[in-house]
Amino acid sequence: MRTEINFDGIVGPSHNYAGLSLGNLASTKNFGKVSAPRAAALQGLAKMRANLERGLAQGFFLPQRRPDEVWLHQLGTTVEAADAVLRANSLSASSMWAANAATVSPAADTADGRCHLTVANLVTMPHRSHEWRETLAQLQIAFANEAHFAVHAPIPAPFGDEGAANHMRLCAGHDTPGIEVFVYGVTGGPYPARQHREASEAVARIHGLSPTRTVFARQSDEAIAAGAFHNDVVAVANERVLFTHELAFADRDALYAELRAKLPEIEIVEVPASEVSLADAITSYLFNAQLVTLPSGEAALVLPGEARETPSVWRWLEAHVAGNGPIRHLFVHDLRESMANGGGPACLRLRVVADPATIDPRFIASPEKLDRIEALIARLWPEHIAVEDLSSPALWAACVEARSTLCAELGLEELAG
Repeated sequence: MRTEINFDGIVGPSHNYAGLSLGNLASTKNFGKVSAPRAAALQGLAKMRANLERGLAQGFFLPQRRPDEVWLHQLGTTVEAADAVLRANSLSASSMWAANAATVSPAADTADGRCHLTVANLVTMPHRSHEWRETLAQLQIAFANEAHFAVHAPIPAPFGDEGAANHMRLCAGHDTPGIEVFVYGVTGGPYPARQHREASEAVARIHGLSPTRTVFARQSDEAIAAGAFHNDVVAVANERVLFTHELAFADRDALYAELRAKLPEIEIVEVPASEVSLADAITSYLFNAQLVTLPSGEAALVLPGEARETPSVWRWLEAHVAGNGPIRHLFVHDLRESMANGGGPACLRLRVVADPATIDPRFIASPEKLDRIEALIARLWPEHIAVEDLSSPALWAACVEARSTLCAELGLEELAG
């Protein structure tokens, strides 16, 4: 039976605050602080475990090998010889944000009746531009059943594609035909627009989507300039519900009209700027919550603790749940380590609608498997990393060993590298 599965990225042992992501305000703000990779990974696993307990299907992706010596070799250097900035780029643990792994179109939407996944190229940011090879390798294993899945290599440069963080899907039910919404940017003042319309259009063609059920929406310049480096910082969709900030889109009236015409049962929940400023929405990651459907059929938000700590945001959320709005439950999690580097609950996961039985079971979570992963992380992940530690050969070796041990623990030795 097809259902929505959230695949979370396990936070890697090299998680650090090197401030590499231009336009990501949290990443820039926390540059130079001491990170806690062990706590970060355990926080992410706690969210996965809670979603399992809520009756949601849960999978995971492994952290990538860091430092990325293959990438450094392509640049004519080594981790020992690279300058500090290049070395930091090779040690980035940003693949934990699985929302940027790929764009996913479920079988109900595609011409050939298979679920299509196109790996994001992430070319805009050097520290993420080398993720795609290992992401592709994992997806090719997890979704190797060609009767049910088609996994595609990235869209070529220079067209920037950042994956599901700029893609939404609206539908009557997860396994029914949906409306796929691709959100692209043009400019953001001092910050780059990371998703190009050309990349989105290419993904739609490759996935065999019907033009009548595909929408291309421009992100507002104001949102990008305010720090909404991905659309999922200001809008999220699930089944019939679009949950969005008033200032998320360049022409929201035209977009809403098009969506209502294509999916009459849509419920658009718009948060007014007069009640929650764009700044509060972005710093709290209100819209980077996971909007999920519980087994009861009710919609729920899985939120970071920062949402509850932002008065305007929590006031709006409590009023919505107390009323007759479609979102009925609020679940709050401590994800401070991920949040401090610019990624909340929705950044950590990639949504795939599929029959779990068609997926490699090594990537599917269970309470017992999460127990094993937690024990390994508690033993091998570094407790803290300061920026100056990124030049330490002992840290490089520890990160490689920790990841290799995790691969072996999960029976995924072919990914150890």
